[in-house]
Amino acid sequence: MAGTRNRVGQDVGTDDGSRRMGESQRSVERVECPSAADQCPSAEETDLLQRWNALATGFRELTDELLAEAQREVGLPPSSLEVLCFLVASPDQAAPMRLLAQTLGFSTAGTTGVVDRLADAGLVERRPSSSDRRVTYAVLTPLGRETATTAAKVFADAVRRRVVEPLGEEGFVSFTRAFVTLGIVDMDEACPEPAESS
Repeated sequence: MAGTRNRVGQDVGTDDGSRRMGESQRSVERVECPSAADQCPSAEETDLLQRWNALATGFRELTDELLAEAQREVGLPPSSLEVLCFLVASPDQAAPMRLLAQTLGFSTAGTTGVVDRLADAGLVERRPSSSDRRVTYAVLTPLGRETATTAAKVFADAVRRRVVEPLGEEGFVSFTRAFVTLGIVDMDEACPEPAESS
């Protein structure tokens, strides 16, 4: 059977595998909880988990769709685009490898692989830290800066159309402040103060 593909063109499994997964999920749904109430989630807990799962799935799918727009423009996979867009917005357009992994949620090996591919394409280069020999920076090259700028513009336009405009500016600010309240992001990064007019 031919493999299926997700929105960014990655193989995600076979038709047979998808059917087996669906059958497995249905079999799980048919399992009844034991009679003891404390061995099963309550109706309120189940509803809360279902709503959270819907939010998490929706956020991942939206992010994939936004990255797919940039991918069509520059022809790079989403993981590479995330690295480039992060670097182009970083001080000196450079960042320690460990920071890339932590911020983007990549494993150390995954980050190394992505940076290796970008370096082979001439988009980034590695530079040792001048103050700590254990630290290596990923730095945009001139070609990388040009590519990252193009990708960032496409991605920002997609965020504007798909998120900011439907929510409205105030709604988007409330959305970002929710992440600040949860301690997920920094206030200065999520909600910067507007520049004062002269």
